[in-house]
Amino acid sequence: MLAAPIPDYDSERLTILREMLILDTPPEQRFDRIVQFASREFLMPTVLISLVDQNRQWFKARVGLDVCETARDISFCGHAIVQPDIFVVEDARADARFADNPLVTQPPYIVFYAGAPLAMPSGFVIGTLCLIDYKPRTLDATELAILVSLRDLLVEELLAPPEGADA
Repeated sequence: MLAAPIPDYDSERLTILREMLILDTPPEQRFDRIVQFASREFLMPTVLISLVDQNRQWFKARVGLDVCETARDISFCGHAIVQPDIFVVEDARADARFADNPLVTQPPYIVFYAGAPLAMPSGFVIGTLCLIDYKPRTLDATELAILVSLRDLLVEELLAPPEGADA
């Protein structure tokens, strides 16, 4: 297994994430709607809004996964946040970076992963909107465009005031 890389700029990235005051906050309908829509649109059993913290990835919203966080070093999202574009793994079992990853060899048995990086205005990526399946998949150009649009919508929501806050 190839552990998720830690970029040289990680301390600055983490400062941006923590200043957002979103980690460990309660569920919000605006984020839940995005993952629910993505799950239906892509026919994906699992969709997550994953925020990559120092040693963990924490899920702000999730469909199809009971846990609220996993370790960063084994996360697919840890790899995705250092990519300039959508990070796709069509079959993790056949990918040397992930074939022996415990998220692949043990529950939840991830096979397909697509992560759209959540870049803030600073340019730092705080997490991903990710699609997960338990069988091999591909995304065509139209699906990739839809994922980019959903990611952009999600970034706008992340930058907006929390639900119930005075605007």
